[in-house]
Amino acid sequence: MALLLAFVPLSFVLVQCGKAPSAGMLAANAHASAADTFEDRFPAPTFRDRFPETSENLASRQPSGAPRERSVQAAPAPYRVASLAPTVPFERPAREEQTMLVGLKSSAFPYLGNHPRTDEPFLNISKGERRGHRSYGGRVYWQDETYNDNRVLMHVPEKFDAKKPGVIVVFFHGNGATLERDVRDRQLVPQQISDSGVNAVLLAPQLAVDAADSSAGKFWQPGGLKRFVAESADHLARLYGDPRAARTFANMPVIIVGYSGGFMPAAWSLEVGGLGNRVRGVFLLDAVYGELDKFASWIVNNRTGFFVSAYTRSTRRHEQALIAMLKEKDIAISENMDGPLRPGSVVFLETPEGVTHRDYVTRAWTDHPVKDVLVKMAATPALTRVAAGAPSSAGR
Repeated sequence: MALLLAFVPLSFVLVQCGKAPSAGMLAANAHASAADTFEDRFPAPTFRDRFPETSENLASRQPSGAPRERSVQAAPAPYRVASLAPTVPFERPAREEQTMLVGLKSSAFPYLGNHPRTDEPFLNISKGERRGHRSYGGRVYWQDETYNDNRVLMHVPEKFDAKKPGVIVVFFHGNGATLERDVRDRQLVPQQISDSGVNAVLLAPQLAVDAADSSAGKFWQPGGLKRFVAESADHLARLYGDPRAARTFANMPVIIVGYSGGFMPAAWSLEVGGLGNRVRGVFLLDAVYGELDKFASWIVNNRTGFFVSAYTRSTRRHEQALIAMLKEKDIAISENMDGPLRPGSVVFLETPEGVTHRDYVTRAWTDHPVKDVLVKMAATPALTRVAAGAPSSAGR
């Protein structure tokens, strides 16, 4: 039997093994000698045999009758890990919170328009080529020092999810402030938003730089707040890490927070900002120094949002005047923050002696009041839900 197998052609053996030899292999075997090795008889294919040149492709090398592979973009395949579970589904890496200063054309300054109260140019002082503004107190602030910063402090917490209902917090800082030194580092506004655990992001425009001035700049203009939020949407999406989320940010409900001198842009944003009932809440931190008619009008005509004003004795007179205006309109008013905020909630909180105006953003009736208001707001899903077909009147 062994003698018979010795005369079986090698080609027949290879065919039976399912691998027929090529013509080159058979030719090499026909001239082989006993001293030749297996590699001499059947040389391995070269790189040229296995991979196409730049002028070819793999499809051109397939036999005409060979089935073509379909091009399919599959979802990321599971990957194996050293654990008891055999496979783990693909997950995107966790995001980190992002805080950045971004220049926007629609931010408060530079502002070259008129002052709405006088209808005269806002920059009403000049000295050579320098232009400036004389404030109500008589002090002159120069444009290149005080009204030339168009940056906005943007913050997206680590756990923010654009696929869930959320809000944009627009924070208007007070007098004598900068975004880095005060809003970020001293008042801890980005940190308060993150610590609240609420699905919220922050926009804080630089107003008058480190000056005793409450000017609103472009937020005096009709549609100013709407343009500001619209321009911010793409930047927030990039900061979030997904440019596709820009449309979500462009339609997200807004909460306006104003501290001290931030009352001016807050009031005008409610009056002419152009967002209609996308503004779901207003939170004032010792900030009712004027514009009472604008705050009262918004409260009376927007019963789908909440209004909270916490104050010290420095603004008590104006707060009491605003309360009287609202009572004349039969608006129910609460004087505590014990429960969740709901559509139509109107709350006035007088904080006790010993609470200072300077520290009010971090210590009012409670520590970190911005965080506290957001937590109580989030208890009512209607305040964070995007309004369907929300009307936007020309005056708002």
